[in-house]
Amino acid sequence: MLIEKYKFINPRLNQKNPVFKSIIFLIILISLILAFLLDLALGSVDIPVNEVVKVLLGQEPEKVTWTYIILKFRLPKALTATLAGAALGVSGLQMQTLFKNPLAGPFVLGISSGASLGVALVVLTASATTPTLLADLGYFGDFGLVIAASLGAASVLGMMLVVSRRVQDTMTLLILGLLFGYATSAIVSILLQFSSKERIQSYIMWTFGSFAGVTWRQLVVLIPVILLSLLGAVLQSKSLNALLLGESYARSLGLTVQKTRFSIITSASILAGAITAFCGPIAFLGVAIPHLCRSLFNTSDHRILIPSVTMMGAILALFADLFSQLAVSQMVLPLNAVTALIGTPVVTWVILRRNSQKSFPS
Repeated sequence: MLIEKYKFINPRLNQKNPVFKSIIFLIILISLILAFLLDLALGSVDIPVNEVVKVLLGQEPEKVTWTYIILKFRLPKALTATLAGAALGVSGLQMQTLFKNPLAGPFVLGISSGASLGVALVVLTASATTPTLLADLGYFGDFGLVIAASLGAASVLGMMLVVSRRVQDTMTLLILGLLFGYATSAIVSILLQFSSKERIQSYIMWTFGSFAGVTWRQLVVLIPVILLSLLGAVLQSKSLNALLLGESYARSLGLTVQKTRFSIITSASILAGAITAFCGPIAFLGVAIPHLCRSLFNTSDHRILIPSVTMMGAILALFADLFSQLAVSQMVLPLNAVTALIGTPVVTWVILRRNSQKSFPS
C-alpha cells in the first residue's frame, strides 16, 4: 500500500518488469560468487578456481600448500571484504534516506572519522605493551573496538542529524560533515602525539584501509555483528520507504518517527563502526553503491535496494581488494586509494546529474 501511494509522488519508485528484475538479481548473485572465488584464486600465488572449490568443499587439492594459503590467509580476507562492502553500502543507503541527501555516506559525513576516533581512544590510550594495533586484545577487546567505533560513529551521526533539522541546504550539510570529520581527526592527531612510535605506525597503516588484517578470531566477532545489523536494516525497509514520503506523511501512516530515526542511527553506526574498527576508514563505497543500485533497478524501494546494495557492495569490495593486490607487482596498494578511484566518478556523476536536473527541470 505504501509503495503504491509513493508511485504517484515519486515516479522513480516505479519498478522494472519483475522477470527482468529477477534476472538482474541472478546476474548480481553470480557475479558475487565469481568475485569471491577470484579473490581466493588470485594473488602472489595463483591457484586454479577448480582447486579453490575443492578446498572449500573439504577435498584435497593438487598442492597441500594451497589449502593453507586459502584457509589461513585468503578466505578470512575475502569474507571480510564481503562483509565490509555489504555493511558500508547499506549504511550509506540508510544515511541517504535519513538525511534525504544523495551524497550522504559514512566517509563523506564524517561518520568514519567518528568511528576512527573511537578506535583511537581505545588503542592509542591503551597499555603500550601490545606492539600491534589489534593483537592480543582477545574477544572482549574485539567487542570493545566495535563498541567504541560504533559509539564514535553514532556521536557524529547524531550531531549531523541535529544539524540537518536546521540546515536544509545539501552542500552546507556536506561542508559541516567535513568539518566534523576534521575536528575528530584533530583529536586523533593530539592522541598520536602522546603515543608510542609503534602504535603510531600501526595506526597510520590502519588508516590506509585493508581487509587482510582481520583474523578468524576477529571474524567470530565481526560476522554476527554485521549479519544482525543487516537483518535489522532489512526489517527497517518499510520505515525507510515511509521516510521518503516525509515525516508528516510517515506519522500519518502510524510510524513513530523518533523511534525509527534512533533505530536507523543505531544500525548505520554499528555497520560503519564495526567495519571501520577492523578494516580502517574505507572511503566512498557507502556513497557510490546505493546510487549504482538505484540506477540499475530504477527504484527507490528499500525492499529491493537493501538486498541489491548488500550484494553489489560485496562485489565492489572484492574487486577493490583484488585490484589493490594485482595492480602493481610485489606491492599492495592502499585500499582507500582504490575505493576512491571507484567512488569518485560515481559521486561526480551524482553532482553533475543534480545540477543538470536543476538547470533543465522536467
